[in-house]
Order: sequence, then structure tokens, then C-alpha cells
Amino acid sequence: MLKKLKTILRHIWLDASDAERAISPALLARLTTRVTASEARHTGEIRIYVEAALPLSYLRRMSADNPLPSIIGQRALMLFSKLRVWDTEQNNGVLIYLQLAEHAIEIVADRGIAQHVTAAQWQAITKHMGQAFKEQRFEDGLTQALSEVSGVLVQHFPAATSRQGRLNQLPNEPGVG
Repeated sequence: MLKKLKTILRHIWLDASDAERAISPALLARLTTRVTASEARHTGEIRIYVEAALPLSYLRRMSADNPLPSIIGQRALMLFSKLRVWDTEQNNGVLIYLQLAEHAIEIVADRGIAQHVTAAQWQAITKHMGQAFKEQRFEDGLTQALSEVSGVLVQHFPAATSRQGRLNQLPNEPGVG
């Protein structure tokens, strides 16, 4: 019970301004440029979302049968849906989700790309990101994750000769909340 209370207090303590401090406007601009450059190389869509804390409605679900890592995964899946990452032409959208209060990372991939990439491959990418995040090197971690996810998308969904004329289906700017 005490552990759950500490977790809830940690999440109540943090808010969107904490995420904005971790991900500055200059960093948002650089990440937007990197997502745009990445998407020129493949037909997939990448969204990055950084969240300081889980909403209280998610924390209330925490129990022995529904531990915090599971709840973070549920939140990432909800954002995948809310941000419409699932709504791409080739079902090859990928969400890179960073949850600051728990130093958690989730990658959620749509069914088009998920059939080509194993859970172990996604876990390897999150492991690489995790080390940078533990050291508060958010830009390095997100840049590395973006590079690795881009490599996967280029391998399985390479761009045609040109992306011109093809609509960008999702915003390239990272979300911060």
C-alpha cells in the first residue's frame, strides 16, 4: 500500500511543465526535423510522445493483478490510438513513448510493421534508449530510438523514389504532456 501511495504522489508531483523542461522547444524542433528526415526514407509514420506523469485515472487501476509496467503499456496503447498512429495507409505507424515519472519507455507498432519485427527487437531498441534516459540524456536516447526505428521501417517499408506527392499522414512534432 505504501509503495502504491509513493507512486501516486510521484505522479501527482510531476506535470506537463516537467516534460517541457526535459524536452525543450529547441529539442522539439530538432526532433521534428529528424522525424521529417526519417520519414523521407520510408513510408512509415513515427510519433514521439513524452509524458511527465500518468493521469490519476490510470494510477487508480494499479493492483497486484495490474502492476505499474502494465499500466504504462496501457497508457502507451491509448496514446497510440488517441494520436491516430494506427490510422496510416499501410498500418506502419510507430509510437515512441517516454514516461518520465517511471523512466519508462514503450514502443507501440501498428500491425503492418509488427508482423515484421519481433517483440525482442523492440525491446532491444528500448534498452538502448533506457541507458541514455537514466543519465538524463533525453535527446541522445530519442535520437537513437528514432534512428533504430527508422532503420526497421526503411528495411520493411522503403520509400519509393520520392516522397513528393505523398501526404504526411501524422504530425512530425513530438507530443509533450
